[in-house]
Amino acid sequence: MGNYRNFKLVVYFVAHGVKNLKEDELCKQLEFFNKYMRIDKVYIEPFRGGCYAGEEQVRKCKEIFNRYGIEAQGGITTSMPDPEGAKKKQRLFNVFCYNDEVMMDTLKSVCQMNARVFDEFIIDDFFFTNCTCEKCRQGRDEYNKANGITDDSWQAYRTDLLYKASQEYVIKPAKEENPDCKITIKYPNWMESYQETGYDPASQREIFDMIYTGTETRDPVNTDQHLPRYLSYSLMHYMEKMAPDRNGGGWFDPFDCRSLDYYLEQAGLTALSKPKEMMMFCFQALNDTINVAALGFLLDKLDDLLDNLGNPSGIPCYIPNASQGEDNLQDFLGMNGFPILPVPDFDGNADTIFLTASSAYDSEIIDKLEKYLVKGGKAVVSSGFVKETLGKGFERLSSIRYRDRKMTTNTFVSENSFFYNRWERGYSKKNISFPVMEFRNNATWGAVCKAVCEEEACTLFAHDTYGDGKLYTMVVPEAFSDIKYLPENILDRMRKEFTVNGVRLEAKGQISIFHYDNDSFVLYSYVDNDTYDCDIKVFVNGATALVDQSGNEILPLYTENGEASFRLRAEVGKYKAYFIKR
Repeated sequence: MGNYRNFKLVVYFVAHGVKNLKEDELCKQLEFFNKYMRIDKVYIEPFRGGCYAGEEQVRKCKEIFNRYGIEAQGGITTSMPDPEGAKKKQRLFNVFCYNDEVMMDTLKSVCQMNARVFDEFIIDDFFFTNCTCEKCRQGRDEYNKANGITDDSWQAYRTDLLYKASQEYVIKPAKEENPDCKITIKYPNWMESYQETGYDPASQREIFDMIYTGTETRDPVNTDQHLPRYLSYSLMHYMEKMAPDRNGGGWFDPFDCRSLDYYLEQAGLTALSKPKEMMMFCFQALNDTINVAALGFLLDKLDDLLDNLGNPSGIPCYIPNASQGEDNLQDFLGMNGFPILPVPDFDGNADTIFLTASSAYDSEIIDKLEKYLVKGGKAVVSSGFVKETLGKGFERLSSIRYRDRKMTTNTFVSENSFFYNRWERGYSKKNISFPVMEFRNNATWGAVCKAVCEEEACTLFAHDTYGDGKLYTMVVPEAFSDIKYLPENILDRMRKEFTVNGVRLEAKGQISIFHYDNDSFVLYSYVDNDTYDCDIKVFVNGATALVDQSGNEILPLYTENGEASFRLRAEVGKYKAYFIKR
């Protein structure tokens, strides 16, 4: 790979730093970075926010990094203030108006410079638009009329606009300047919102050489981007499936992190996805900070951890391109021991699949699901998926119906044995609200897991059979973050249906399990106010022992029906790998 065995370590250098470059200062800063980590590559940016570094400065910056043995390539951030004398446009973050001739000429010019100086450049994730100026409104209305779109929405128009701008003002001028120049588009972490602002990975992957993935999750409460931290791992997998072998890496930053641990978690979870590059944004924000020292220590640990891990594997969650609904549900579940990996295509050959309201964006989803079940597949669908598909064919698969009722409770039961009606009761430390999903007794078995409110019990996990297959409905809390408060017995029973490679987890919430295709897995307990070191159980079909990363052999507590039970220790903030002996 480079200075690390399992990934290249890269850093982004913003335009302001290039424009105001002083050689002695940059050399001093590089010495600081070199003290703690080993950088393989830098992306040098000539333009951001109206700051335009001249070509001479860009080449000088490139030469200094090269002198330190660091590969240098280019970058661009498509944001700028209104051109001088122009009418003010209201734009979040000053992203480009792709109907503004001055902005488009600027974009073309910067891409040409990048291609002259570098053989590769990356577009930061401001390559979108939210402009609603007169030209944009007129363009939307004309486009929608021509394409039969009657709701006056922006989605189709903006994705078409950005596709054409990509070809005309980025790819074509850059390739004319340097036919060998490779161009990468970096996608933000807010996947559920791509289409509204012009991003469209399904079409853009056909015209860009590479893609890149934003894995910044930051503070999920005190920022506008309310993103579960598991996304730093799962979104990488989604983008790898979107453009196989062309996902260049994961990009994380130190901004709006509640603590240093949040920053380091971004790096750790990104690394677990097995990226080609680990991108640190940005050089200027990280210089002379504790983040560099701490991350440098972690990177060596992660490199050791990744040495013997295969490719990520898990339960595929079908999230069609340009869909939305139950945003990030798969990541909230992932943070609580459900090994879910989002994918952009329906996987009809998987042993188990998971579907959310986003999956219902596919107009053929019920037909695909029915075919999958008939031939023996196992599907788990969310309550949101049921709501979206009732009246569209779900009725032929299950007796579950929704009539706009809610239940709030802290009491739950799960079945231990179907035949003897043995129930295990559990309590959450706070009241949790759920939609009430009604079902017909003995047509659907709704007692796998239940929420209890005095004399009423409502299903949380229901079971239907269909053809040779099995269909489970998971009723999720109204607030997805409340999943972590569900009693362990409820989480454990649901996780049984999310077994991967014969491995399943029994533990409280806020612990993730990451599976790999070479009989290995990693456990991670999240850093938070209410997490603590604890014992957990892992069950493995056909295992005779586990081997930890240090080579220590762990024998099972017991084996029953071929399934071995192991007691392991989950330590907050630590990544622990295990290898299965069968």
